[in-house]
Order: sequence, then C-alpha cells, then structure tokens
Amino acid sequence: MRTHILKSTCILAIFFIANLATAQDKDKDKDKDKENIGTEVVNVVKPYTPSVSDAFKIKQTPSLNDKETGTKKEIKYSIFSFPVASTFTPAKGRAAGLKKAKRVKLYNSYVSLGLGNYNTAALDFYTSRAISRDETFDIALRHHSSQGGIDGVELDDNFFDTKLDLAYINRSRDLSWKAKAGYQHQVYNWYGLPDIAITPTQIAGIDEQQTYHNLYLGADVDMENSFFNGGKLMYRRMFDASSSGENRLIVQPEFEVEIAGELINALVDIDYVGGTFENSFAGTGSLDYSILKAGISPSLVILRDDLTVNLGAGIYVGLDTENSENDFFIYPRVTAQYRLSGDNVIAYAGLEGDLKQNSYYDFVQTNFFMSPTQAIAPTDQQYNGYLGIKGKLTGSVSYNARASYVSENNKALFKVNTFNPAPDNGYTYGNSFSAVYDDVTTLSVFGEINVDITSNFKFGAKAEYFNYSTDRQQEAWNLPELEASIFADYQITENWFAGANIFFIGERTDEVTFAPGTTIAPTQIVTLDSFIDVNAHLGYRFNDRLSAFVKANNIANQDYQRWVNFPVQQFQIMAGATYKFDF
Repeated sequence: MRTHILKSTCILAIFFIANLATAQDKDKDKDKDKENIGTEVVNVVKPYTPSVSDAFKIKQTPSLNDKETGTKKEIKYSIFSFPVASTFTPAKGRAAGLKKAKRVKLYNSYVSLGLGNYNTAALDFYTSRAISRDETFDIALRHHSSQGGIDGVELDDNFFDTKLDLAYINRSRDLSWKAKAGYQHQVYNWYGLPDIAITPTQIAGIDEQQTYHNLYLGADVDMENSFFNGGKLMYRRMFDASSSGENRLIVQPEFEVEIAGELINALVDIDYVGGTFENSFAGTGSLDYSILKAGISPSLVILRDDLTVNLGAGIYVGLDTENSENDFFIYPRVTAQYRLSGDNVIAYAGLEGDLKQNSYYDFVQTNFFMSPTQAIAPTDQQYNGYLGIKGKLTGSVSYNARASYVSENNKALFKVNTFNPAPDNGYTYGNSFSAVYDDVTTLSVFGEINVDITSNFKFGAKAEYFNYSTDRQQEAWNLPELEASIFADYQITENWFAGANIFFIGERTDEVTFAPGTTIAPTQIVTLDSFIDVNAHLGYRFNDRLSAFVKANNIANQDYQRWVNFPVQQFQIMAGATYKFDF
C-alpha cells in the first residue's frame, strides 16, 4: 500500500516538474517574440473578383394550394333608407360675364368740311374700295383755300391748294405693289411788298398771282423671299403760269442677299431733274438745267445681341449736262445702335452723307413765294455725324436726345429778291425769293419727350438749337437758331375730344437789296422777330358716323412774318363736321 502511494507521488512530482519546465520555455519564447517580431512574405496568387449571383424573380401571382384562400366569397350589400325632411333650396347658377368693349364700326369712306373767317374753306374726302380680297382702290381729295384779307396788305393775298390722289393696291403672299397717280393745283400771290413809297399806279400794274400745276405717276413694290426687296418709281411734271416747266424721274430698286449669315443690302438710286425758266431775274434770257444723279449704296447689317451696326457707303456720279460738268462722290453710311438697358436706354450714332437733288417743286413746297427764275443745283452733304440716346423713362414716357454736326457744300438758302420793278413781272418788287448757294456747317442739339399720361391723354414736346457757319454769305438766310413745338391730345369723354399744338420759331435774318436809283440804302440786313403760333381744336362725336369740330389757329393773334414782308393771317377760327359712310 505504501509502495503504491509512493509511486503515485513520484509520478505526480515528475509531471509537475515537466509542466513547469515547459511553461518556462514558452515564457522565454514569448519574451523573444516581443524583442523581435520578424518579417513575413505574402504571395497573391489571384486578384479578388467579386461577383453577384442571379436573383430569383418573385412571381406576381404566386400559386397557392390553399383551397379556402383561392375561393372568393360572395358579399351582399343592403341599404336601409328612410326619408329625411329638408328645407334647403339651391340657388340657380349664374355665369360670370366680362364687360365687352363697344365694337367700333369701320367705314371705307369719310368726308370733312370746314368754313372759317378770312373766307377760309377746307375739304377732305377719302374712300377705299375693295375690288377683291387682294385688291383695293383709294381716292383722296384735299382742298384748302382762303380769300385773304390780311391787314395792311395792298395786293391780293388769297391762296388755293387742291390735291387729288389715286392709288391701286394689290397684295399677295410674296408680292405687294401700288400704282399711284395724282394732280395738284396751287394758287398763291406775291403780296409781300417792302415798306417803301410805291405809287398806286405801280401797285395797280403788279400781276401778283402765281399758279402751280403738278402731275405725277408712280409705283411702289414690296417683295418677300427674294433677293429683290422692292423699290419705287416716280415721275413728276410741274409747270406754272410763268411758262416754267420741270420734269423729274426717280428710280430706286433695292436688293438684299445673305452671305455667311450676314445681310447685305444695295440700293440703286437714279434721280433726274431737268427744266427751264423762261426768264432769269436779271432779264438775261431763259434758264435751263438738266442734272442726273446716279449711284449705288451697298451696306452690311450686323446683328449681335443688343448691338446693331450698319456698315455702308454711297457712291454717286453727278452729271450736269447744261454746264458740261461731271463729279464723283463717295459718302459714308455708317450707323450703330446699342441697347444699354433693354428699351430703357439705347445709344445710337451715325456718320452719313448724301448728294441731295434740289428741284423747283421742292423749293415751292417750302416757300410758296419763289420767283420763276431759279438756279437749280444739287447739294453735296459731305457728312452728317450724330450721337444720341433714346429710350423709355417709364412705361408711358419716352425720350430722345441727339447732337449732330453737318457739313454741306452748295446748300440752298432762301433770300428775298432785289427790289427792281420790271414791266409784266409781278415778282420783281422785293416780294419774291430765290435760292442762293453756300457752304454751310451746322451744329445742332435736339431733344424730344413723349408722355402717354393715360390711354386718353397724350403729350409731347421737342426742341432743336442750331448754330450755322457760312462761307460766302453773311448769314444763313431765313434759318432760325431755335425751333420748338408742343402738342397734346385728350379724349375727354366717349363723345368729346380736344387737342392743341404750339410752335415756336426763333429769329431769322434776310438781306433786302434795292436797285440803283431808289432813295433807300442799297442793302439792309433785316431781322425777323421770333414768334409763337398757338393752335387748338375741340370736337364732339354724335355717333360713330357724324362728328363736329371747331379749330382755332394763331390764338395769340400775333402779327408775325414767316418770310420778310409777308405777314400772316392773325386769329383764325373754323367750324365744320366729319361724316363717315360706306361707299
């Protein structure tokens, strides 16, 4: 027994000693590992390539083997209703309506007739007849006359102006054209005698009446979707009671092509004027003139967002066959416009020139008292440079301001003729005008404002200041330094309407000369006073056909002179009516 216990004890002791030795060896190995971690090499045999296995799509309607679920149960509904007392009565619906504007009846014709003091009469007739859907024929007749009666005037001062215009208009999708013709008859008197001693016998021998006749034919063409844009053609024949005659022919076709996305325009300009005056003012025989202006004006239009630029030039040849003179002219035609702030602020500038064709007809329409002894010549406007700004201050207020500088050679100025009485010539008593030519430069400043106070009330004002420099003439004869005007239109009620306009013309100068033998200084510089001409009108519409009006001119009753020795009618009033109808 003791032997067995002793053996067991020895075995346990040996096992304990062995475990203790092993534990010490492991602790030593751990201490070594802490002191030296060592290195390890990892070899990657294949890169990681993840993949997603296909998913199984769930069926929309799974198959069920449950018999109870697959069998639909029939459901029955029943409503238990009983009467309910009600006193509610719904109101009948009413559609909301918009207030319709009164439809304006349009008529194709109207006639207006007015009568006033100074035995004044005015007639205005217009009708537009539709021949077909694309064709119309227009007739316009205008007449204005007065028997005169200006205080202090010794000669007849009546006038007569009647004009008839006819037009045939044809419109189609790509082509529109108008053929027109007309006749104008005018009668005026050289009544502006100078304030010198003229005997009653001399006055009785003056034939002061002058008559003008104008006949014209023309056509306007407008074409779409073609390199030929259109153009105009006009022929006018003018003659007067003094055996003067003038012919004028204008041909102006216009072309437009697009090259590389840019528009190129070209205007061909052919303008001929020729005529004869039976006598010159000096009595040296007849005066003949024949002038041809021919040229082309190409231009390139550039559009870039808010910028618009027109680059062009005018190339002309001037032929004076009576004097055997030929000239060649090249003018700039450059304009630009830039929107600084939309439509509120627009800056614009330009440099343009032109060969302006003058004519006896144009002179007479500017000054009715021209003598039939004119020297006709074109004006060489070398350039007109201007810089301006325009736009809108508000939605109802627009403005325009501009400064310009113009250089013109051979500019026509109106100057009173010399007092040199001649038998059978009613225009030689210092009571007619001639065109004299000079090189003139003009600096001007212009301003304009328009206000739409309401849809029924509109107001506007403009003014322009001029500063002239002449070469040979002492002054820029009969050209004012300041011009201004104001206008207003007011629709007072549906029936009442009114309007007014005021014109201001500044001082002008002229040179009055007397032939040798008179007791007056041979030359006098005369300054014509500035004047204000106030005009107004008032009207009433009885219905959409008939209306009545009253017009008053020179309300301030000023005794001013528009031209030297030519006073105007003072306060004038006219009453009349306008009637619209279908014809």
